[in-house]
Amino acid sequence: MSLSAAAEEDSAQEMHLPADIDWQMLDKSKFFFLGAALFSGVSATLYPVVVLKTRQQIAQTQVSCIKTAFSILNCEGFRGLYRGFGTSLMGTIPARALYMSALEVTKSNVGTATVRLGVPEPTAATIANAAAGLSAAMAAQLVWTPVDVVSQRLMVQGNAGSGSGSGSGSSSIACKYQGGFDAFRKILSSDGLRGLYRGFGISILTYAPSNAMWWASYSVTQRLVWGAVGCYISKRDEGNQSCGIFRPDSKTVVAVQGLSAAMAGGVSAIITMPLDTIKTRLQVLDGEENGKRSPTIGKTIKNLVREGGWTACYRGLGPRWASMSMSATTMITTYEFLKRLSAKNQESLA
Repeated sequence: MSLSAAAEEDSAQEMHLPADIDWQMLDKSKFFFLGAALFSGVSATLYPVVVLKTRQQIAQTQVSCIKTAFSILNCEGFRGLYRGFGTSLMGTIPARALYMSALEVTKSNVGTATVRLGVPEPTAATIANAAAGLSAAMAAQLVWTPVDVVSQRLMVQGNAGSGSGSGSGSSSIACKYQGGFDAFRKILSSDGLRGLYRGFGISILTYAPSNAMWWASYSVTQRLVWGAVGCYISKRDEGNQSCGIFRPDSKTVVAVQGLSAAMAGGVSAIITMPLDTIKTRLQVLDGEENGKRSPTIGKTIKNLVREGGWTACYRGLGPRWASMSMSATTMITTYEFLKRLSAKNQESLA
């Protein structure tokens, strides 16, 4: 499913874009090995932003992102920004493998099926991307939810020491964990398997539609951006009789992919922010602190509204917007680069 045809329709200038790489064209062993290495680096780069977002979401008063960051650095040092990273990284590798497999298989099959049904290629690409994002998110959450629960508990473990500077002293976790394995053992011992999958339902409700929306938006925005590039090139070359096929270089391709990903990520962050805040509260705050077995979604929403009105559901929006936009940009450029490195036949990609 190529963007070339859509780009040609949107502009008078004929464009030759790099060929799309589907599941059948990939060397699977290289794809998963290189993917684990590349996405581990991406996770390490963006992890401090995730820690800031999580601290803000469990805070009972509104505190700025910068103030939260300085509070962590003053009280816990630089290590505080990477609390729980080891556990998160261990889960990232299998979760990414599931995500990428489900994404590519679904995209390839749904794309082929919709084209055969007579759906126009641009529309078929959007449908395939949405279905792929939905299935990939659901598959990855089977691994990611337990890892999320453990890593988020570790992220906020030093919160009590932050005092009023972080604005979340009363939201600290009562039980101190010695590390990821210790947290896993204690959660499993006290709450059972259900404790590790706390927030699984709302995680699916958050990430599945968010991923479907993101991949569909990415397909549409990329097509629109390429159309705009084609129009610009066409206007620039007006009256030039020698102009032929426009072949964008690798820098232009990466720039378009990055811009499209950032736009799609920003929209997705705003729409799904309340669900993400509720999910984080459910996964991090122990119900035993209030004498109850486990917090409910309804109770969590009531607490948030009581603490700061409906705007409390958007605490951490700044870091999440930045995180999703940066993550989307780095993820898609890394992912497209990974697919090209893992292609069986490199010559056919020109």
